[in-house]
Amino acid sequence: MRVRTLDREAGAPLSSSESRAWTAPDTDAEWVAHLAVLDQLPLPTVILRDDASIYRGNQAWNEYTGTDESGEHPACGEIVHPDDHEQYRANWIAARGGNVFFASEVRLRRHDGSYRWHQVFARRSGPDLWFASCTDINERMLSDMFHGAMAEQRNDMLDVSVDCIKIIDPDGDVIHMNKSGCIALGVDGTDGKFGMRWLDLLPASIRSRGQRALEQARKGHNARFAGMSVVGDAPAQYWDNILTPVLDDDGKTEAILCVSRDVTVAREAQKRLRIAGEIDALTGLLNRRSFKTRLQRRITGARKAGTGVGLMLIDLDHFKNVNDTLGHAAGDHLLRVLARRLRACMPRSAYVGRLGGDEFAILIDGVIDESQVMAAAKLVLPQLDASITYGGREINGGMSIGCAIFPRDGANATSLMSRADTALNDLKAGGRGGIRMFDKTMLDSAELAARQLNTARQIVRDNAIVPHYQPKVDLDSGEIVGFEALLRWRYPFSTETQLPATVAEAFKDYELAAGMAAQMHAKVLEDMATWRDRGLPLLPVSINAAPVEFLRDSFAARLLARLEEHRIPASLIEIEVTEHVLLERGAESVTRALAQLKKRGISVALDDFGTGHSSFAHLRDYPVDQLKIAPGFVNRMVDEEPILAIVKAIAELGPALSVGVVAEGIETVEQRDILRRAGCRVGQGYLFGAPVPAEEVAGKLDAMSAGRAKVTRIALAAKVV
Repeated sequence: MRVRTLDREAGAPLSSSESRAWTAPDTDAEWVAHLAVLDQLPLPTVILRDDASIYRGNQAWNEYTGTDESGEHPACGEIVHPDDHEQYRANWIAARGGNVFFASEVRLRRHDGSYRWHQVFARRSGPDLWFASCTDINERMLSDMFHGAMAEQRNDMLDVSVDCIKIIDPDGDVIHMNKSGCIALGVDGTDGKFGMRWLDLLPASIRSRGQRALEQARKGHNARFAGMSVVGDAPAQYWDNILTPVLDDDGKTEAILCVSRDVTVAREAQKRLRIAGEIDALTGLLNRRSFKTRLQRRITGARKAGTGVGLMLIDLDHFKNVNDTLGHAAGDHLLRVLARRLRACMPRSAYVGRLGGDEFAILIDGVIDESQVMAAAKLVLPQLDASITYGGREINGGMSIGCAIFPRDGANATSLMSRADTALNDLKAGGRGGIRMFDKTMLDSAELAARQLNTARQIVRDNAIVPHYQPKVDLDSGEIVGFEALLRWRYPFSTETQLPATVAEAFKDYELAAGMAAQMHAKVLEDMATWRDRGLPLLPVSINAAPVEFLRDSFAARLLARLEEHRIPASLIEIEVTEHVLLERGAESVTRALAQLKKRGISVALDDFGTGHSSFAHLRDYPVDQLKIAPGFVNRMVDEEPILAIVKAIAELGPALSVGVVAEGIETVEQRDILRRAGCRVGQGYLFGAPVPAEEVAGKLDAMSAGRAKVTRIALAAKVV
């Protein structure tokens, strides 16, 4: 029999053709030759009997098991690990019964008693013999076992997570899903078998989002999308899905980790917060932000549809009086009742909002012309006519409504609200109550006001105020008895002075009015200190105060601090206020400030006296030292007997109340003489001199000082004679 020499790599199992080619030898000589061939094989190789006992083993087998060539081979039951007996025996019996080749993975004992995993390949090679080779697979098996244990541990860890976790292959099939994911998606994962399409687990409405995210992850990029799931009749669950690619050594995506976090509770909370952020808590109407958002959306829609949008801004008249007299609870009740009435009188398509305080707004969609807005406004205006009571007391009120229309009056939400606000302010400036539709002519006054405010800011920034002084004179002697400081200002690098009327709007703004007043007061007191330091006689100086300056109780304290800083006696300062400031909102703070100043020695003059509707009735309550007759009365008294009668009454009223009387705006000798005959002793006006800067005042004071010195010398000379 011819002997084949087997030339193969170490560890390579016999091929089926090789094992099939081997047959048991017939003679001893042939056995010797065949065993010599077996010994050349690097793999442990044995010849088994039909009862699975070992007949012969090659050199590699003997070395592995520690079997002496002359000794008996151990039984297979002694070589195979006890835990593998059952599986090995089942494979052997199956092979014997079918007369086929079999393979089995078992642990075989080494000569030192340790075990290593082997792949055993066996094939029948005769009526009662089997040829088997053993390939060492210990490292692979240990690695597989390790990774299997790691995978099981990973799965256990994933099952602990409350997040829905899926492992997806690049084709979009589910490889694994944790317990939370199976419950959330209604998947039976008890058998550990998955393989379903991931996108099929998503509702049809969001599959396109999932598809885009999957494509991003395939490309190696993280992806995120909002999703939801519905299982049976249970409420919908909302998820935040994050897809993270798992890359191999070449940077290619080999799997995709999808972590889905249940955000249902957070979403509901966010929804509640969003609603709370859009709704006014007191009235239940839209708040300012959400109303403006809806206005923007409606304008966008109207622009596409070629229609219009009407806007009404509503301001309650004298609402502060309700809070001051009946309390804030009554004011809140009024706002809530009005909110209900506004919603009831408007169509369902209209939006009603509370912008803040006592300001409301209404949006009317599908407007063609202003008649529709006016018709809606006429429904709104009488909503406070019906009685509203709180705590058994009736609340009275009225409202002013400013209206504007898109696109006629404004091209966007901001400009439209600005136009409606302009109409509202124009209405309130001329008297509260009623409806005012925006007109382009209103822009002129609004733009003028804006320019004046900008100019005032520049004045404060550039310290551009230059006080001028108009003398007050004794109408009998013509002698100067004091000055009124008048605000003037100059542009930088200009010698031309500007009048307060150029920034009249600034006196309605506290910050600007206070800023200009601070400069004015400081410069007047600096001028007076300069005159004093030059040895000139100081006369009382009147300083005007705008109503808005009294909105904070610090007015008196600031003025007194400035006097102390410049060491000017309080008796030389007079504060002039108009009687209107004592009748409007904040009158209490004005009265407190004036009383504080008067207590420290500062005089208080009531300017433009007689122009207020309740001057005489409230005069006894005013802490004033001087009444100033308005220039309008002085100019008209020559030709109008009723006006002359008013002037005479004021002139007689002053002494009766122990207050002085000063006439303003005297321009002619005739006016001066009429005032003298009426009993007025002090006046000012262009007849006696125009307002002049501080340098010219110093000259007048110097001349007065020289004149008094001359009179003194003459008197002394006469006494000597």
